[in-house]
Amino acid sequence: MIPQVYLRKGKEESLARRHPWIFSGAIDRIEAQEESDLPEGALVEVFTRSGDFIALGHYQIGSIAVRVLTFEREPIDQAWWNRRVAVAHDVRRTLGLTENPQTTCYRLIHGEGDSLPGLVVDIYGATAVVQCHSAGMYRARREIAEAIRTVYGDRIAAIYDKSSQTLPYKADLGAVDGYLWGTSDHASQEVLENGEKFMVNWEKGQKTGFFLDQRENRELVKRYAKGRTVLNTFCYTGGFSVYALSGGAKEVCSVDSSERAVALATENMRLNFGDGAPHTEVAADAVEYLRDIGDKYDLIILDPPAFAKHHKVLGNAMQGYKRLNARALSQIRPGGILFTFSCSQAVSKELFRTTVFSAAAIAGRKVRILHQLTQPADHPINIYHPEGEYLKGLVLYVE
Repeated sequence: MIPQVYLRKGKEESLARRHPWIFSGAIDRIEAQEESDLPEGALVEVFTRSGDFIALGHYQIGSIAVRVLTFEREPIDQAWWNRRVAVAHDVRRTLGLTENPQTTCYRLIHGEGDSLPGLVVDIYGATAVVQCHSAGMYRARREIAEAIRTVYGDRIAAIYDKSSQTLPYKADLGAVDGYLWGTSDHASQEVLENGEKFMVNWEKGQKTGFFLDQRENRELVKRYAKGRTVLNTFCYTGGFSVYALSGGAKEVCSVDSSERAVALATENMRLNFGDGAPHTEVAADAVEYLRDIGDKYDLIILDPPAFAKHHKVLGNAMQGYKRLNARALSQIRPGGILFTFSCSQAVSKELFRTTVFSAAAIAGRKVRILHQLTQPADHPINIYHPEGEYLKGLVLYVE
């Protein structure tokens, strides 16, 4: 028997609107034959207090107690996983990503955006990298790998599981990263993004190896870079730096606190432009580096890691964003362009814009908004789950 979760009276309203999360406070009781039937990640049926079926999902310990897989009463078997991955693939085919010789890396599955909460799958050439953020998805990783193989056939040569750092700590699943299917002689692979070349290492790199969510925003940097002196802070592997130089930047400086990251940025510059590229790299804290840059730069990119992982630290995070943006805005050359981002799910578009407005006021500069940016379409937002809109960005012209 599948364990049954019964909700408190009235707590089914968000599910009636197809929101995919059930919070622990909404649960009245759980019925399972044995306690061992309810490990973290178990499949559970969800009912109203009066006993009407609502959803099937993965149970977990924490404030989000159930992540909904389906609002239908249907078996979650291999055929179900095959269908879900096939639909996700069809979305990317529609976007022109699955067979694009100029872009060989993209996101195949984006959690709630693809009705698979807790699961991320990124494609790098012939390798799929799976990252589970919930115990339920981790327990289903073999079925997920089989579904990817079924959908892609011989277009996929290896499937790598990189979940050890993203699973809930308390789940104690003993996860070890490794290949679910196939092998690769090289953990690093050259991929193309809009024709630009990047070395991606899915075994040792951050996230799944590359930040795919900035693809379209990097292309926009390329449009604005011609003749400009560019500062790319929090550069990681130098994605924005490569696009800036490709767009005709006069000079590019890549800054990251990680020495390994700036070395990767330099490697990607060399891959695209050879040894003579007008590029410098600095291993330094970007916030400190911005303390005194003078008026050297007329295009600055601020793409920090998430300052606010959850609402409890939101106040401090917004102060951090404000200080960072004020430093850049006060020193950028007149006529300069600032690309500024927040990838914190807890920060709304409105709050981020208000914070940048405050930074502009502190800097005392005239500022125009040229673009309001978000994540690309292969990181889709489930219309019933607005929290999925995590990436916000502004492009500013500074007088």
